[in-house]
Amino acid sequence: MARAIIKVLDKTLDTAILIVCVLLLLIGAYSVLDNLWLYENATDRSALLYKPPVDEPLAEEKRISENQVAWVTIDDTTIDYPIMQGKDNYEFLNKNPYGEFALSGSIFLDSRNDEAFTDPYSLIYGHHMSHGAMFGALDDFLDRAYFDAHRTGRVVTKTAVYDFTAFAVSYADGTDDIIFDPTDRMTSEIYAFLEENARIYLQEERGDRIVALSTCSGDASTTRLIVFGTIRERATKEEFAE
Repeated sequence: MARAIIKVLDKTLDTAILIVCVLLLLIGAYSVLDNLWLYENATDRSALLYKPPVDEPLAEEKRISENQVAWVTIDDTTIDYPIMQGKDNYEFLNKNPYGEFALSGSIFLDSRNDEAFTDPYSLIYGHHMSHGAMFGALDDFLDRAYFDAHRTGRVVTKTAVYDFTAFAVSYADGTDDIIFDPTDRMTSEIYAFLEENARIYLQEERGDRIVALSTCSGDASTTRLIVFGTIRERATKEEFAE
C-alpha cells in the first residue's frame, strides 16, 4: 500500500515538474517573441516613404495622418522620423505614426507646443530603444567626438524648413519644470539650466529658438537624456529659384 502511494506521489511530482518546465519554456518563448516584435516596431522604417524633400515644407497630402506635424532628421544618424502630436503627451507613447498600438511608440512633440515650432522652446520625445533605434541613438551624443561630427540636421514643418544645430547635451530629472514644461518657457531659462548641468555645452551657438530631443536615460529612474539644438528657418526651393 505504501509503495503504491509513493508511486502515485512520484508520478504526480513528475507531472508537476513537467508542467512547470513547459510553462517556463512558454514564458521564455513569449518573452523572446515579444522582444523581437518590439524591436521590429522600433526599427520599422516604412515611414521614410513619407519623408519630405530637403527644401520643401511638409505637404498636407503627403502626411501620414493629421497627427503628423513635422519631420526630424539628424544628419548621418538613425534619427530620421515623422513627428507626431497628440491631444496629450500619452497618446503616442504606445502608438506608432499610423495610429496602431506599438510599445515603441512614436517620436512626438509636446502637446503644449505649437506644431509650427514657433515657440522659443519646443520639446520632442522618443523612447530609448536598444541598438540605437528611436531616441536610443541620443546616447552617442555623450561622446564629444561623436557630438562634434553629428550636430546638424533639420526639422520640417507644414509651413517651413528649419536647420537644426545641436549645441548641448544634458541629463535632467523628468519632473524638472524648466526642461519639461515648455509652456511660456524662455530660452534664457534653458541656457541658465545648461550652464549649470550640461555635459556638453557650446555657448556660442545660442539662438532664438531651441528644440530639445528627450529620451529616458536607460535605467528605471526619472532621469532623462536631452540633446538641445537651435533651429533657423532656411529658404525653400521656391525661394532659391527666385
